[in-house]
Amino acid sequence: MPDGAQRSRPRFVIRRSSGLYGYERALQRAGFPLVAGADEAGRGACAGPLVAGAAILSDRASRQIEGLRDSKLLSAAQRERCYDEVVAKAVSWSVVVLPAGECDRLGMHVANVQALRRALHRLSVHPDYVLTDGFGVDGLGVPGLAVWKGDRVAACVAAASVLAKVTRDRIMADLHERWPEYDFATHKGYCTREHQERLDRHGPCPEHRRRFDNVVRAMRGPGDVRAVG
Repeated sequence: MPDGAQRSRPRFVIRRSSGLYGYERALQRAGFPLVAGADEAGRGACAGPLVAGAAILSDRASRQIEGLRDSKLLSAAQRERCYDEVVAKAVSWSVVVLPAGECDRLGMHVANVQALRRALHRLSVHPDYVLTDGFGVDGLGVPGLAVWKGDRVAACVAAASVLAKVTRDRIMADLHERWPEYDFATHKGYCTREHQERLDRHGPCPEHRRRFDNVVRAMRGPGDVRAVG
């Protein structure tokens, strides 16, 4: 349970009609004016980094992010526009990148929690309360709540998901230029059929995560000319 969550847990009700900013408004009424959200991108991918974003949004109507939603529900162009707005309008925001090798060393769950924690610690403004998508994060010194599908119900978490997703997609496009044979620009390192076919054909590159069973199988195959390094 996040630090202080039980001791300082506010009592509030979120109605469906409250909209995407309902969590922030309710927490502000409960005495937590600065609410941070955190989310990650790339947890389920077998190649590329894990990226975590964190954001504190302004409560001013003029600084709300128009069209903000869970990054997975936005087109690439919509994500880019929301990303620019979050960067311009947020009270504070941050992004943390954990390379594939660090994900292997830590294991995906630990890497996920650490990435979220690091992103929240890097905020230039200290939050009063933290909302995270799916996983609780301890060691923050403030109360927090893990929200199921938080990127669909809380604006600050949705903003964090956009920051993480856009950053990771840009990284995967750069990795595509280095290793075009895997077509990272298309599948972004996730375990699609096309990615698996290319992984089996060429063997893994240094950006593939060795903890994933499909990568281990490819390392054992005849095409594993890149398994070391």
